[in-house]
Amino acid sequence: MKRNNLKIIGVIPARLESTRFPKKPLALIDGKEMIVWVARAASKAKCLSKLIVATDSEEIASVVRREGFDCCMTSVYCRSGSDRICEVAMKTEGDIFINIQGDEPLIEPALIDSLAEPFDDSPEIGVATAITPIASEAEFNDPGSVKVVIDKKQRALYFSRAPIPHFRNRAPELSKAYKHIGIYAYTRNALIDFANLAKTDYEEAESLEQLRLLENGYVIHCVKTAYSSKGVDTPADLEEVVKIINQKKKV
Repeated sequence: MKRNNLKIIGVIPARLESTRFPKKPLALIDGKEMIVWVARAASKAKCLSKLIVATDSEEIASVVRREGFDCCMTSVYCRSGSDRICEVAMKTEGDIFINIQGDEPLIEPALIDSLAEPFDDSPEIGVATAITPIASEAEFNDPGSVKVVIDKKQRALYFSRAPIPHFRNRAPELSKAYKHIGIYAYTRNALIDFANLAKTDYEEAESLEQLRLLENGYVIHCVKTAYSSKGVDTPADLEEVVKIINQKKKV
């Protein structure tokens, strides 16, 4: 399904080297590589005109092509997944490019579709992302869980690994706290602009690339969703994902 005749391209950036989890995209889940799980799930999104895996690894490319998915070889010098997607955008015709994280094997196709919706009603939007309510106080205080505060128009005010907003002299009201889900939709122009911007102070302090956009005055529209992501950053995370998949098999 194309929205208002916009050509929407889904891109899954994947790199082989990772300090915390080497060869993470090729880690096996129930006999299939994690990148294959992500691609299969993303391919079910109705809004996408095309799905591409962007990588600098021939090993990943071989696996992706074996499974029948498109692959675009990108530079080894890409600073981030967004930079990798920008390379794809320079080679691929499209209006909206959705950055689908390569370490989210449980990604819901409906979440991808929801990222396309803001561009229907608000042509001024250049970037959209997803947020979901914080599930627990432990998650709220976890630096690995990125929090976001938004304004009344659902535009991001700030992203942080710290527990924000701070609830002074009272217990945290988790219903007013949101976790960021690392999936983005960009217009072609916003994506190219983003890739050409220099890294910023807060981006480097928090190690969050989306702050580069906020520090340069860009609006990030936040789509609320009930979907709670389970990304894979470590081998322990992978074990949790395998457990979830095995539980679903029993249902």
